Amino acid sequence: MRKHANNAANVGRALTRQSPAHGDVGLHPQGVGRGCKGLKPQQHTLREEAANTSCDGMVSDFTQHDVEKLIKEGALLINDGYRAKNSELSHVGIPFARAGNIDSGFHFDDADFVPPETLARVGLKRSKPGDVVFTSKGTVGRFAFVRDYTPEFVYSPQLCYWRSCDISLIHPRWLFYWMNGREFFLQFRGVAGQTDMAEYVSLRDQRAMKITLPPLDEQKAIAHILGSLDDKIELNRRMNATLEAMAQALFQSWFVDFDPVRAKLDGRQPAGIDAATAALFPAHFQESTLGHIPQGWEVRSLDQIAHFLNGIALQKYPPGDGETLPVIKIAQLRKGDSEGADRCNTELAPQYIVEDGDVLFSWSGSLEVELWCGGRGALNQHLFKVTSPEFPKWFYYLWTLYHLDEFRLIAADKATTMGHIQRGHLTAAKVLIPPPTLLEPMSHIMTPLIEQIIANRVQSRTLATIRDALLPRLLSGELRVSKADSSIEVYA
Repeated sequence: MRKHANNAANVGRALTRQSPAHGDVGLHPQGVGRGCKGLKPQQHTLREEAANTSCDGMVSDFTQHDVEKLIKEGALLINDGYRAKNSELSHVGIPFARAGNIDSGFHFDDADFVPPETLARVGLKRSKPGDVVFTSKGTVGRFAFVRDYTPEFVYSPQLCYWRSCDISLIHPRWLFYWMNGREFFLQFRGVAGQTDMAEYVSLRDQRAMKITLPPLDEQKAIAHILGSLDDKIELNRRMNATLEAMAQALFQSWFVDFDPVRAKLDGRQPAGIDAATAALFPAHFQESTLGHIPQGWEVRSLDQIAHFLNGIALQKYPPGDGETLPVIKIAQLRKGDSEGADRCNTELAPQYIVEDGDVLFSWSGSLEVELWCGGRGALNQHLFKVTSPEFPKWFYYLWTLYHLDEFRLIAADKATTMGHIQRGHLTAAKVLIPPPTLLEPMSHIMTPLIEQIIANRVQSRTLATIRDALLPRLLSGELRVSKADSSIEVYA
């Protein structure tokens, strides 16, 4: 972890030495227009770059091509999705990808599926590794790259894909980063709002675009640098999915299923924990208001183990000329960052400041419980910041998460108002507390899992920032890979 963080810092320092940044253009989870607001033309500041730049601002060995011509020459394929009837979809087969399934990758948990008998009619509208996916209708401007391990899927009409058919001319992963860059952004934003209907970028509009290609070796190097950062971010995401599953499985075993207690009651050694910790679990149950619970354990309310601080109306703290903070609302909690958030001044009480690793709980609208890792911010109303002077973070985080489905059902019943819960529901939600002698060794197991999840998320945010700073400069040729400072190394 320290090695990756140090190298990320090296990249940031090297960028600072090379030249100032020219806007935050990059791989935005929400897609449309990240960092392009107020973007200024690129200005070449390095003498070496000026020598290789033509009078119109294009690096001399970068060549601009008509997309239509590349298609006719068989170097590029651009297509849209299959217009499936409801009767052609099923619960088995391969996923039918819609715009909602594309958001910094692919999410097929709620997707429909295309059964084998329909696939014969789909033709070229099936994914292949190396495809660059573009949401072209409705929610325009999300992107994803089809990796070797991405499950095969069928494109819906909301999606288009760009496919390099000549990798000696167009590197597939470089194409993905180009589509996240300025040249493609300016072209698709220029045509997306031409109709009175929802935003739409037609195949015809896409095929009429232009694309500036660096030499192939440069494309490969750009793809490697940016791809290494993305690969590490993806590795962190997968690692966190495993860590979260481990933490929830242990919680379920200890506090819901009482596996160690049942094992000892049956004369077996509890599985998955060392003998010293196993010895601290009781071998009997006792009666409680919740039914049978482990002997010696205590029942309390959720709001007795943690403090649920409600946020404040931050419009009362308008930004001024001094330091400001992003306002963390439900939308920011759901997407995990504060980019594009409203701002407020810093004259609020310190308890309303949110830091990385804080547990946040949106109790109104869309109910979520998250370990916030989106950077320092200010706590808006409709969000709780959950803390405890008595219990460790993993304990009150996982217990709040345990009751989340119940809270969502309560909120869904409030049909006449925006769904929410009240503080009385926190009191009604019950928690089991083991003796301190057992809680401490539990924490020795759980705390490192939660801390690693937080560290991975924070590191991924740093890597994404570096990637987004590099992307426009590499694509424009302002920062040439061959002339990059030797300290710009990516070990991802």
